[in-house]
Amino acid sequence: MALFDIDHPLAFTFGISGNVVSILLFLAPVPTFRKIYEAKSTMGFDPLPYATALMSSMLWLYYAMLTPDAVLIITINLFGSILETAYLIVFNIYANKKARAQAAKILGAMMGLLFLIFAVTFFVFEGHTRAKVVGWVCVALSICVFASPLIIIAKVVKTRSVEYMPFLLSFFLTLNAVMWFGYGLCKKDYYVALPNVGGFCLSMIQMLVYLIYRNKTPLKKDIEKNINVVNIKVVGTPDVQGTAAPAQITVQAPLNAVV
Repeated sequence: MALFDIDHPLAFTFGISGNVVSILLFLAPVPTFRKIYEAKSTMGFDPLPYATALMSSMLWLYYAMLTPDAVLIITINLFGSILETAYLIVFNIYANKKARAQAAKILGAMMGLLFLIFAVTFFVFEGHTRAKVVGWVCVALSICVFASPLIIIAKVVKTRSVEYMPFLLSFFLTLNAVMWFGYGLCKKDYYVALPNVGGFCLSMIQMLVYLIYRNKTPLKKDIEKNINVVNIKVVGTPDVQGTAAPAQITVQAPLNAVV
């Protein structure tokens, strides 16, 4: 395996750029976890995005290890696996008993599925066929992951508020999809390129929705709901909720850095 892809300089450029953008995306939840640390509470955040991101990174890491000259995929997903693990550890430290139990169930299910994929592909398939099967599993997982922005988009439309969908993050998700699509296309690795077509389209839709609703007045019902959330946080009663966090500390966690 060559460390530098000198035979594919354009792929190398896309891969390095993709690594840089992906690192920024993986670091996006850091302010959220800083607030969790300061509050000594998970404040209703859901561990599902981080568990899913960990599973996705580990699965892409497995695929990259089966693929020649995939160092740039290995580096970013190794970084992602370590960082997502750190996020889950912090979550587990400050979660209440109920939230910790839910996180354990989610992570257990994710790791169980991951182990099953490892076992089946390792013992049933071999060589190039194994890499192809794992590649299609990665594509399928990525397509499922791409459904999550639809929830955010629906939330924005329902509340007429873009606080749940930061424009800058949507922009970097679009840029990320372009970089990894370019990398996959140059390398003729369509398992990497294919999912990023969907990622690019959904990220563009997010930015379009942001531009449409950025000057809209949020619905009164949603404003009252956010006030209630603030009051709950003040008295220190953490709870487990959906992917979207309270507006004051919202961050849309990227579920996958490669696709």
